[in-house]
Amino acid sequence: MSRLTITLDDDLHRALKETAARQGRSISRLIEESLRLRGIQSMENARQLVERARSEAQCSEADAIRLAAEETRAHRSK
Repeated sequence: MSRLTITLDDDLHRALKETAARQGRSISRLIEESLRLRGIQSMENARQLVERARSEAQCSEADAIRLAAEETRAHRSK
């Protein structure tokens, strides 16, 4: 497992600590979940997602990649 150091505004850091304590989860877990909700994932996971979608939709690889990119953009813009 990798370690990462980030700099947060004091108010945001305090809110993050309070939320983690209130939910009984670690700050690391909250950050990981937030990143996943924003669509951050490994390239291998993204490739598997595209392959699964392509297989289920029975479309070409190019169409599957285009559709995945469109869906990712739509999700991130929410």
